[in-house]
Amino acid sequence: MIQKSLIKRIATEELISPEKLSGRLKKGTVVIPKNKKRSLQMPCGIGAGLRTKINANIGASQDSCNIEFELEKLKVAERFGADTVMDLSACLNLREIRKEILDAARVPLGTVPIYEVAVLGKRKYDSIAKIPESFFIKTLEGQAREGVDYFTIHAGVTLQTTRSLRKSNRIAGVVSRGGAITIDWMLKNAKENPFFAQFDEVVDIAKAFDITLSLGDGLRPGAIQDATDKPQLEELMMLGELRKKARKKGVQVIIEGPGHVPLQDIQKNVELQKKVCEGAPFYVLGPIVTDIAPGYDHITSAIGGAIAASFGADFLCYVTPAEHLRLPTLEDVKEGVIASKIAAHAADIAKKVKGAENMDAAISKARFARDWEKQFALAVDPEKCRKYRAGSRPKEKDVCTMCSDYCSLKISEECLENSVPKGRKTKGRRTIRV
Repeated sequence: MIQKSLIKRIATEELISPEKLSGRLKKGTVVIPKNKKRSLQMPCGIGAGLRTKINANIGASQDSCNIEFELEKLKVAERFGADTVMDLSACLNLREIRKEILDAARVPLGTVPIYEVAVLGKRKYDSIAKIPESFFIKTLEGQAREGVDYFTIHAGVTLQTTRSLRKSNRIAGVVSRGGAITIDWMLKNAKENPFFAQFDEVVDIAKAFDITLSLGDGLRPGAIQDATDKPQLEELMMLGELRKKARKKGVQVIIEGPGHVPLQDIQKNVELQKKVCEGAPFYVLGPIVTDIAPGYDHITSAIGGAIAASFGADFLCYVTPAEHLRLPTLEDVKEGVIASKIAAHAADIAKKVKGAENMDAAISKARFARDWEKQFALAVDPEKCRKYRAGSRPKEKDVCTMCSDYCSLKISEECLENSVPKGRKTKGRRTIRV
């Protein structure tokens, strides 16, 4: 049960009434991820009519397992505006890492429990194939007790959807790590996905700890040619049915979406999800709109994210420049967060989210006045602005080296000032009587 004080706080931040927010929570079109065992400094609402939120993935791998490094990533993600963080650690000390991140995180924390099932289950039982079904649920319950706020659960990866996948002509196969692990376990055991077969238990755990279920897209496309294919759509239909089950027990649900999607397919993907899942918050990875730009996928995903969110996606998972290439550095995390934040904000302007244009108006006024410090303060990355400005040495302090003496803003300001009829004076771009 979400506390009234939390609803009131988020409603105030989102410039809507607590009654409207409560109505959307009840309907399932908005969620507030927060485990009842956690005290969050920076909670958030995700869904219809609210600002588009962004998530930053952090987490160690077997090739790079450094707790302090992950905590630094967390700090960078929060500093530059991530609304939530997911710990995707897949190394032997993942529980220790998660505990440290939970203790330090000011924003909601999500995880993908199948990673722990695979890593620790393989160590305990010698192979992924030998992991018992009970270990899946036990892992989930353990993370719930630790305080995780939301889970990605790949419950839509089933024997049925896997059969569809094997008959498809996909270029990139399965790019979801959680989806691939689940398929591996199912095929080696000739058994159904435990998170699907025991979904009622998954829901009961989420209910007991007020955890939000983010129903994962284990069959999301990993190449634009694979977008909106049969396996993806069958999984989406399955997620729609699972959402209904969870909602009947009062559990909050997010639906995860693609992936790699060409521009022309984004709108129909968003609209289909909203229809199938009855307006549930939609969480998209990017989407990445072209596959030719490794090293620049924070850009390809920001393009797709802005378009997806403008058509109704509610939650963007950042993509860093390191996507497809390596574990991200601190600079990669920063670049990914900022790119995703820009995409989310651009979409909020398009969706006419209340208050979305306020910052744009403020920075535009500061720009016209050549008030550099105010521009820096309002920018998404003040440090970068100051660095660029410091590297510029204009003859006059109130212009930049792009135009120097021919600064359009300064010229137009002087022209407008001089062209005001006698008895009037300017204020910004308007004229007022005196």
